[in-house]
Amino acid sequence: MFRNLKFKNLRTEQARAGLTNKQVAEYLGIGVSTYMAKNQTGKFFLEEIRALMELFGCSFEYLFKEDMGK
Repeated sequence: MFRNLKFKNLRTEQARAGLTNKQVAEYLGIGVSTYMAKNQTGKFFLEEIRALMELFGCSFEYLFKEDMGK
C-alpha cells in the first residue's frame, strides 16, 4: 500500500489517522490512483498541500520531508 512513496511523514500521519488512500483522495477531491501517483512523484498542487497540512495538523517542513532512505 505504501511502497515507493516519497514522503515518509505523510504516510506516517495518514496511518496514524487511520485513513485509507481512498479517504484522503476524497478529502482532496481527486481519484485514489491520482493520490497514489502524487505520493510517488511528490507533485501535489498547492491547494492539496494546504489541505493535507490541515487534515493532519502538520507543518509543510515535517509532512513533506523527503524520505532519502532505501
